[in-house]
Amino acid sequence: MQQMTVPELTLSNGLRMPQLGFGVWRVPPDQVVSVVSTALDAGYRSIDTAASDGNEEGVGEALRRSGLERGEVFVTTKLANSEQGYDATLRAFDASLRRLGLEVIDLYLVHWPLPGRDQYVPTWKALERLYAEGRVRAIGVSNFKRHHLERVREEGGITPMVNQVELHPLLTQEAVRAFNAKHGIITEAWGPLGHGKLLNHPTIVEVAEEHGRTPAQVILRWHMQLGNVAIPKSATPERIRSNFEIFDFELSRRDMDRISGLNTDSRFGPDPDEFNGV
Repeated sequence: MQQMTVPELTLSNGLRMPQLGFGVWRVPPDQVVSVVSTALDAGYRSIDTAASDGNEEGVGEALRRSGLERGEVFVTTKLANSEQGYDATLRAFDASLRRLGLEVIDLYLVHWPLPGRDQYVPTWKALERLYAEGRVRAIGVSNFKRHHLERVREEGGITPMVNQVELHPLLTQEAVRAFNAKHGIITEAWGPLGHGKLLNHPTIVEVAEEHGRTPAQVILRWHMQLGNVAIPKSATPERIRSNFEIFDFELSRRDMDRISGLNTDSRFGPDPDEFNGV
């Protein structure tokens, strides 16, 4: 299979990150080695996991089996919500590192702000320490709104390099994307396909038919042209490979506007201002 070259985006510290990655949210531990191996074989070179996914060990095993050099794959994981706080974060990072079987993680994220607990600032300062020690190559946050980001920037020493948020054509996150861009923060989309609920949307289907592509490919191409990082998840080999084949066509300005015009600020996940769960 001919490998396509994935564009890379440059983080504020100069580190380069593939624009298309592979997410393993809710991939069962007993399937993750096979699924990640399929993704790596298809050409993905960025894998996104989280402590709360319960599959870091499988991701690490797939990396070892791949035969790829460590520097060829960008690995992201996230702090479990139950481990927020300065000291707890440092311990949790050590545990993730052991489970992954790695010496350094490329990107470590605070998974949710959990405003009711009010621990995300000391948690962020722990990430700053890990970064200063060279144990992680980049640090960022996930599900942070503008006011969460502003507080971290004011009370911390480093601006997050990445903000991973729910983002798809029904939730285009224009305000967050604008703030991120202004402050040199890369916007990364989780749930980029709207948990599959957009694949039958008439507008998406129409654009896909015009280009001879799948609805998923059209949505992922939309993300690429917006400048987002996207991490689609699938456990089906055919879809894993199909989702990667998005770099040999381009959407027109009209296509982009039609897709962006679907925005209704609709979330499939929780609102970060309200979520305080584990």
